[in-house]
Amino acid sequence: MSERLRVGILGGTGMVGQRFIALLENHPWFEVTTIAASPRSAGKTYEEAVEGRWKMDTPMPEAVKQIVVMNVNEVEAVASQVDFVFSAVDMTKEEIKKIEEDYARCEVPVVSNNSAHRWTPDVPMMVPEINPGHMEVIEAQKKRLGTRKGFVAVKPNCSIQSYAPVLTAWKEFEPVEVVATTYQAISGAGKTFQDWPEMVGNIIPYIGGEEEKSEKEPLRIWGQVKNGQIEPATSPVITCQCIRVPVLNGHTAAVFVRFAQKPTKEQLIEKLRNFSGEPQKLGLPSAPKQFIQYLEEDNRPQVALDVDYEKGMGISVGRLREDTVYDYKFVGLSHNTVRGAAGGAILCAELLKAHGYIG
Repeated sequence: MSERLRVGILGGTGMVGQRFIALLENHPWFEVTTIAASPRSAGKTYEEAVEGRWKMDTPMPEAVKQIVVMNVNEVEAVASQVDFVFSAVDMTKEEIKKIEEDYARCEVPVVSNNSAHRWTPDVPMMVPEINPGHMEVIEAQKKRLGTRKGFVAVKPNCSIQSYAPVLTAWKEFEPVEVVATTYQAISGAGKTFQDWPEMVGNIIPYIGGEEEKSEKEPLRIWGQVKNGQIEPATSPVITCQCIRVPVLNGHTAAVFVRFAQKPTKEQLIEKLRNFSGEPQKLGLPSAPKQFIQYLEEDNRPQVALDVDYEKGMGISVGRLREDTVYDYKFVGLSHNTVRGAAGGAILCAELLKAHGYIG
């Protein structure tokens, strides 16, 4: 590709916005040319706007330091500078819905990390390895919005990444009932330990709205496209508890599964190791070569050892064994701000570009 697409980051000063900027450094297809944020950051260089608040463990890319931050609410001005945008804005749900559709109506594709449009029937919510076919609802969405190329696409919640791909790999064995407890990192709240010292040595057994998302969003991902909308699946039944734990990056899930067709442990492991999707087939730049790894050791996966598997874009699974109440249980791990947030959205954008929706 001779020229990279011009990318805007909406909400570029927050933690997920920073993760977008870090991951897009030297991207072969995309170049960050525009950063938009709240009016209080507008007019400052990016370096000035996030002074003392850079939360990544890699240095701020030199290429973005002198970009002058724009006001995210000046939609037409921002839209005129970009080919598409990633959205990580910090607003109310209704404000996010409106501003993302405003950008789309300015003929700018929007790939969002936010939850506001995850249940809009004609907005695809994608894990690219699982449901790339949901892209086809974009044409119905464009008709609704009255656009030629503007649309909104979203990625799902970070908490489901450590078990929804696993259950997808086992689809032929018909999971019918799932109990999951997620142990979620503080960066999922946009925090570091410096910001949130009370999390050191602490566990908080509540994350607002997270359990409903964790139970319902996989069903939408597994749903079918009908009449220009996504119709969610009705099974398996999922119940979930979500707990905040003193870890910076990495969401762990302890999961129990009951199947209609009981497989062997060996069959389940084989399905995990062989599971891949369209990103692997297309060789997309951010796609992990091995999407899911299975670890044989009793004490894996561990955040300290495994969260960065496949540069944070892969899923690690271990401790698969038969259960006395359900059929099987396992532990899954995913990087919540890479695969679960910015990296997952970048992979969605790569898939959309490969299929001609972004250009």
